[in-house]
Amino acid sequence: MKFWASTSFSPPEHYVPLAKAADDAGIHGILCSDHIFYPRDLTTPYPYSPDGSPIWPPDTAWPDNWVAIGAMAAVTERVEFGNAVYIAPARDLFTVAKAVGTAAVLSENRVNLGVGAGWMREEFAQTGQDYTNRGKRLDEMIPALRALWKGGWTEHHGEYYDFGPLMMEPAPSKQVPIWVGGHSKAAIRRAATFGDGWIGNAYPVDEAEVRVAEMREALHHAGRADEQFEIIIGLYALPTPDVVERAAEMGVTGLLCVPWFTDDRDDDSGVAGAQRGTELQRKIDLTYAFAERYISPLG
Repeated sequence: MKFWASTSFSPPEHYVPLAKAADDAGIHGILCSDHIFYPRDLTTPYPYSPDGSPIWPPDTAWPDNWVAIGAMAAVTERVEFGNAVYIAPARDLFTVAKAVGTAAVLSENRVNLGVGAGWMREEFAQTGQDYTNRGKRLDEMIPALRALWKGGWTEHHGEYYDFGPLMMEPAPSKQVPIWVGGHSKAAIRRAATFGDGWIGNAYPVDEAEVRVAEMREALHHAGRADEQFEIIIGLYALPTPDVVERAAEMGVTGLLCVPWFTDDRDDDSGVAGAQRGTELQRKIDLTYAFAERYISPLG
């Protein structure tokens, strides 16, 4: 089982030291989350809380994912990086392709791109990207990104993106895996049709079984049941050997974790405060303790 540590809501100055600790402790990867800004007049409801309010305060830092990943990759050797998730359709295609491709080259192919359609209408308004067709654009963006990362002359002619022949360098020596985030019907379909993997949310174990089964069924209908495919979710349960075994039996390949915030909670309401409020050295110490307690017994 791969363990992916989340940096969401953490102070930016924690990223590089935590990446060093994760690299040394045996954590498989680091996941960054994405927002561009927080509008004072937020009218779009947040889809993952009961009342539609974000679970973080407006002054929470959201570092640019690719600047942060570049900094973390420079001081690590083994740990991988990804997103949970990056709102790719809030940017233009070439900005995404250039940033991700460069990070993949400089990290020696330790980058995975986790994409989501996004929920905050205000971000799309300010970046000049259409909010209403963001899902359809993301469907087309995924193969267009792969074309741009192939190296050499390439082109793509679709409904939303039309370019080439052109060459974008530097190009990664391997294709960047693209994971699709979210558990809506559209997100599950998108992951099964276009993705190399799926990132869900955090769930109680029983609900996780239902969500993963939906993903596996979608892969079956897409004719991809036997393909290698990452399934990454969080569980509202401590990752004991029994829990990890149950997750693996579902088909889960990676578990989201916050090594310095492990308890039997049943929602994410305390995560933002723990990420912001826990001192850096305590986070580092607990990263090693997490690896010793939960990863080492798995061999």
